[in-house]
Amino acid sequence: MDINWQFIISTLPLYQKAAWITIKLGFWGTLLSLVIGLVCSIILYFRIKVLKELVEIYVELSRNTPLLIQLFFLYFGLTKLGITMSETTCAIIGLAFLGGSYMSEAFRSGIEAVSKTQIESGLSIGLSQMQLIRYVILPQAFAVTMPSLAANCIFLFKETSIVGAIAIAELMHVTQDVIGMYYQTFESLFMLVAAYLIIILPLSFLLTWLERKVRYAEFGN
Repeated sequence: MDINWQFIISTLPLYQKAAWITIKLGFWGTLLSLVIGLVCSIILYFRIKVLKELVEIYVELSRNTPLLIQLFFLYFGLTKLGITMSETTCAIIGLAFLGGSYMSEAFRSGIEAVSKTQIESGLSIGLSQMQLIRYVILPQAFAVTMPSLAANCIFLFKETSIVGAIAIAELMHVTQDVIGMYYQTFESLFMLVAAYLIIILPLSFLLTWLERKVRYAEFGN
């Protein structure tokens, strides 16, 4: 089978633009999901009344509904309530909503892995709750949680392929359009796979390196 390299070269600008959109969505979605997950895990760990129940409902709702349905609700459903958002905003909120629940469970497992002896020692020397979280709990929890966080980050970047359903010109959406217009299926899919590899492989290597660094720090090396 001959590959139409001329077609691939001619569509490079389209894929380059779509790749930047994918990176932007993945970056902001992942960043917000980390913040949401951290806050939710702290609420669950300290069993803050009312908020704990709300977080548990959020986690179950987020993890047990598909991202596509969440995006449709944000983009089409909220308009019935008079709330209108751009496609990009809906995509980032959807990714953060989904990712926040997974990050929350990852952080929670790391926080619960911190021994009670260290927490009691921190309290005995007069640390406040915030100081305890910052200086005792989070550094150790982060080391334990890093593999799960890395997997979730990669997962969210791959989930950006869903957001084209609300008319965002990310990689998957552009590929579908190119195939529909030019019928160059193999070349279009080849560019799609190559683009995701270019985005996700460096991210994977970076997270693996960071995981090793954090693991060494955990054992004092």
